[in-house]
Parts: sequence; structure tokens; C-alpha cells
Amino acid sequence: MGRITTRKKVVHITVPRADAEGAAVRRMDNLAVEEPLEIRVSGAPLTVTMRTPGHDVELAAGFLVSEGVITHHDQFASAIHCGGPGTGGAAANPGVYALGASAADGGNTYNVLDITLAPGTPLPDPARARHSYTTSACGVCGSASIEQVATTSAFDVSGDELEVDAAILAALPDELRSRQEAFEKTGGLHAAGLYDAATGELLVVREDVGRHNAVDKVVGWAVLNGRLPLSGTVLQVSGRASFELVQKAVMAGIPMLSAVSAPSSLAVEMAESMGLTLVGFLRGGSMNVYTRPDRVRDGVLVPV
Repeated sequence: MGRITTRKKVVHITVPRADAEGAAVRRMDNLAVEEPLEIRVSGAPLTVTMRTPGHDVELAAGFLVSEGVITHHDQFASAIHCGGPGTGGAAANPGVYALGASAADGGNTYNVLDITLAPGTPLPDPARARHSYTTSACGVCGSASIEQVATTSAFDVSGDELEVDAAILAALPDELRSRQEAFEKTGGLHAAGLYDAATGELLVVREDVGRHNAVDKVVGWAVLNGRLPLSGTVLQVSGRASFELVQKAVMAGIPMLSAVSAPSSLAVEMAESMGLTLVGFLRGGSMNVYTRPDRVRDGVLVPV
């Protein structure tokens, strides 16, 4: 269906050094694919996100969880990829679909996904539809306030009795990195992995050009398999911890979010407000625990 990677010709240049001559060589390079996906609910456009094709249904389901539209797998009835330009369906914005792999021949670009919710599940408020791109860089930045998430989340992560050994946490970045097959080829994809906090067992890992999409795919996998709320789990991400990723974790009932890079101030504020454990700069056997450090065992607290 969708391509995760593609190959393009590049000119690889090596700068001359004292011990080696410079060179310019034509060769093939692997790139991470980025294409738009329009998510519709019962035919009504909800959002367009730039993503790496693959696991689109999970992506859409996870997005609906993040938006507070669904909280249980029974609320998600079905999904179908609509046709691209020239097929008679889903051609409201042909400029978008022209980026698809098969747009030139009028075939299905697989860049429009229409979701059907189960009977009795309220449809998204039309006012919440996003009429601009959700970029792979920022997702739906600032789309909701802390108060809105506190009101709409169906799960209370503050009461989760999760505890995790510091040694298990410290091993997660390398474990996640070893699972990033597409990153190994391209160097251009984020990853999100969901782990059992007690054992460190990997439950699912997803890659995408957008860190928020990778998380939505993980959450989508969980809701489609009837696993929400995700109590007793750790969400490990390959980049930084933004407000939006904290929001997505809370909406899915994930009590701990861990990142190899820095959190933002708003991410820390929201994690503290919601009772989520937020870990940052997790690398090389050390970490910063910004909120709820009581959940991390075996860490020696040194007075400052």
C-alpha cells in the first residue's frame, strides 16, 4: 500500500583532509517517505496530517483517542481508504493527493482514510476539524489546553500504581533503537515504543516522520486491540517530550512517558498537573525525572 522508504540519486561529497583526498560520487540514498493523509469521519474531513504511509488505520484510531472522540475499541467500527483524483471519490483537494505514489495514473493514492464509528458514538464536533496541514514537525501544537485534557480524558493516570526499575528504564532507548528498521535505512524517522513497566517487555513499536504520528500509531494499535487504558506501561520516544506527547499519553491512560531528549516547560507543567511521570534526557544510563519520581525504583537521591 504505502511506501515507508524510497531511493533517490544524490551526490555524496567528501571534503579533502590532510590524510585523504576529497571526492564527489553519485550514488543512491534511502529517504523516509512523507505523504499527506486526510482523516475523515463518516465522510466529513477532520484533519490532514503529514505522515509516513503504513499503519494508517492505527494512526487514525490513535488520533481519535487523542481528540477524545473514542476511548474503547467497540467505538471504532471500520475504516476504508478512499480513491484519489480521477477515481470519483475523495477529490475535494486534488493538490494534496497529487503527492501520492499513484496519483499520476489516477489510481488510489491511499492518502484519504474514512472512518465509521459504531452506532451511538458521537461524531466529532465539526468545529474541531482542522482545515490546515498537521505538519510532521509539530503535529497539532497547542490544540488543547491542560484544562481541556483534564476534562476530556477518560483515564486517571495519577492513580496508576506503576513502578519501574531505573535499570529497566535505562535500557529502553537502546532497545527501541534496535527495533527501528526504517531509521536504520534512512536516519529520518522517529519512533515510539510501548513497554510493560514491570518486565521491560516491548508491546509495540511504530516509526513515522512525525513523532506525534508514531505515538498515535502506538495508541491506535492499543485501542484497536482493546487494551485501553494502558495502565502499567511506559511510552518511550526517540526525540523530545512535547506538551502534545504528554497529552496523547494521558488520553490513552499511559502513566509514564520517557524521552531521550529534553521536555518542554509546558510538557512538564502538564505532566505534573495530570500525575504522569515524565522522564527526559534518558541516555547513557542516566535520566532526569521531572515529575512523579516516586515511580522510579533504585534511583539514589543525592541532596543538592
